[in-house]
Amino acid sequence: MAHTARSRRTTAALTALSIGILALTACNGDVDNDVATPGTHASPSATGTDEGTDMPSSAEPADGDSGSGKSSDSPSTPPSSPKPGADDDQDGGVGMCETTDLTYNVTVASRPVNHALLTASNKGSDSCLLSPNELVITIPGLDGAAGHMGPAGKDWILKPGESAYAGIMFSRADTAGGKSADKVEVALAASESPVTVPVNDGPVTVNDSQVTSFFGTAEDALTY
Repeated sequence: MAHTARSRRTTAALTALSIGILALTACNGDVDNDVATPGTHASPSATGTDEGTDMPSSAEPADGDSGSGKSSDSPSTPPSSPKPGADDDQDGGVGMCETTDLTYNVTVASRPVNHALLTASNKGSDSCLLSPNELVITIPGLDGAAGHMGPAGKDWILKPGESAYAGIMFSRADTAGGKSADKVEVALAASESPVTVPVNDGPVTVNDSQVTSFFGTAEDALTY
């Protein structure tokens, strides 16, 4: 009987020991599985970044670089140069004065005798280029245009409201006779149609008419 009881206790102990070994083996297996296959909650994100870190990103541009590859201090495009002829002191872009662009006044001069002063004024809103040596003066009813006297002038800009002057000699003091006239015809070039201008303080006697180039003052125009 004593032998039988010890056998049962031994068997029970062995059975308990076997159960413990099996339990321990099962626990170790679970630990190995946890190490081999960690849960997703422990995996760091492959693309995520820690917003609390102070480490600079390699994609951030360096100081002074806008990130576009251009320096913020790069100079701007220089302004365009002014267009030719914009300045009235240049003849580029300024058209020739035409006869109808100007107004005219002819007044008998007190000196020299048998002379009159022609005043031509720019009545338009634009400057024009006046050619002083092509002025044509004719007397209605007389053949031919007045001859030229005095020095040749130079082309110059006649601005709006400005005037140019020419002297007209109707007759020579040493020449007798002539035709009476109270108007003249004025054209800035032989190719243009003339305008008829009355002679203030006329009529005048015409027998050998001549005209100067245009000048900037009345005194210069009446010198010849």
